[in-house]
Amino acid sequence: MSKNRQVAIVGIGQSKHRGHRPDINQAELVREAVEDALQDSGLSLKDIDCIVHGDMELFEGIHQPDMWHTLGDGGFLKSGFRITTGGTTGATIACASDNLVASGYYDVVMAIGFEKQEEGHTTTGITNMADPLWMREIQTGAITGSTGLEWVNEFGERAEWAAAKLRVMAADNARRNPKAHLRLNLTEQDVMNSRLLAYPLRLLHMCPESNGACAVIFATGEKAKKFPQKPVWVWDHITMHREETFYRGGPRKDPLTQEVAARRLFAKTGIKNPLKEIGVFEMYDPSSWWLLDWLGNFLLLDRKTVLEMVEKNEFAIEGKFPVNPSGGVVSTNPIGATALIRVAEAGLQVRGDAGEHQVPRNIEVAMASGFGGTFWTVLMLLKKSLDGMKPVKVATPAKAAKPKPKAKAKSKKAKVKRGKPKMKVKIKVRKSKPARIKVKKGKAKAGRRK
Repeated sequence: MSKNRQVAIVGIGQSKHRGHRPDINQAELVREAVEDALQDSGLSLKDIDCIVHGDMELFEGIHQPDMWHTLGDGGFLKSGFRITTGGTTGATIACASDNLVASGYYDVVMAIGFEKQEEGHTTTGITNMADPLWMREIQTGAITGSTGLEWVNEFGERAEWAAAKLRVMAADNARRNPKAHLRLNLTEQDVMNSRLLAYPLRLLHMCPESNGACAVIFATGEKAKKFPQKPVWVWDHITMHREETFYRGGPRKDPLTQEVAARRLFAKTGIKNPLKEIGVFEMYDPSSWWLLDWLGNFLLLDRKTVLEMVEKNEFAIEGKFPVNPSGGVVSTNPIGATALIRVAEAGLQVRGDAGEHQVPRNIEVAMASGFGGTFWTVLMLLKKSLDGMKPVKVATPAKAAKPKPKAKAKSKKAKVKRGKPKMKVKIKVRKSKPARIKVKKGKAKAGRRK
C-alpha cells in the first residue's frame, strides 16, 4: 500500500471487559477506554483531530450511538465517522484511521470500538439480518459445528482434544490479562464435558457476550516521534470479502478469505515465512474450532502440521509461535471492539507493555485479524521500527504540460505522398427558371416561363 505519510499507533486503551456493567451507561463505558488511551499516550483531547467510532447498533437497539457517546469520547465539534461492518468493525475502524492519517486529512485520529451487549439481544439482531427461508443456515451466527465436523471426520477424537487444548490455552492466557472478561481455570476434560451446542461444538468452545470498549490513537510519523509513547508502526493491512466461500451446506469452497488475505498481504510486504518473520498473532477466534482451522489458513500450513503444533504447545505464550496471549475472542467479545482489541493487544506486544501476558521475547512484527459478516477477513501488520518498510510516496502536484507547437498549415500545392490520390468529383447543378406571375381577374397564380 502506497502512503503519503507513515502512521504509528501512539496510544492504547481498554475498559474493563465484563459480562455485566450495570454501574455505567454506554457513554461512560466509552470514556473508560478513551481516558486509558489518552493516559497511555500522554496526549489530551485537544491533540485529537478526528474520531472514528464503531459498534453494532442493532445489538443494543440504539440509533446513531456515536452522537450520544460524544459525552464520553470528547468528539463534540470534532470531525467524526461511524463505521459498522459486523464482526470486522473494530479492524475496519483501525484501517480507516490509518488511511485518514496516511492520506493527510488528519494528523491524529482516535479509533473507538464499543459494545454493551447486556442492553440488547445479540442473537435476535443476528437472526433478523438474514432471510428466514433462503438464508436460514446462517441464522445461528457463529454457532456452527460444520468446521469441527470436517476435522473430526479427518482426524477423529484427536481433533476434539486439540480444540479443547486450544480453549484451555486461551483460558490460561486470559487469567494473566486483568482486563479479560472470562478468566477461567479450565481443564481439557472440562471443555469436553461442557454442553453440546452443535456437534462437535460445545459451550466452552464459544466466545461470550461481553461489555467493553477499546480506543487506539493513530498519528502521523512526524508527530509520533515527538509524542511521549513509543510508536508502533502500521506496516500494512488488507480487507478481503469473498461471500461465495461462505459455508451454506455441501462442500466448502476453498480458499477461504483468511488464506487469500494472508497470501496477498504477505506478497505485498515480502513475508516469505510467517512462522519465522511474525513474532505474535492476535487472531479473531469466535470459537476454538475456528481457531484450530484458521491457523492453517493464515499461516499457510496444512491441517496435520497445525494439529501437531497444537499438541506440542507451540502456540502458547512461551511457544514457538504465540497466538492470542491476551486470551482471544473466546475470552473477551464486545463485538464492536473485539477486532480493535486484537490490534491493541498486538501493539502492546510490540511495545513490550502487555504486562503478565507479554510474550517473553522481543517482538519486531505482530499480526492482528478481524472476522465477520459472511466470512470477511481483515489483516493488519504492525512493526517496532521502520526498517524494511517501503519508503513513503509523497503526492506532489503534477507539472503543467508544455504547450505543443502548432502544426504548420499545409500548402494547397503540397503533394500527397502516401495513399491514393484524392478523387475530384464535379457536380452539375441545373438552374431552375425564374417564376412568372400571371394576373387574371384579380387573382395571382405562379407559373413558369415557357
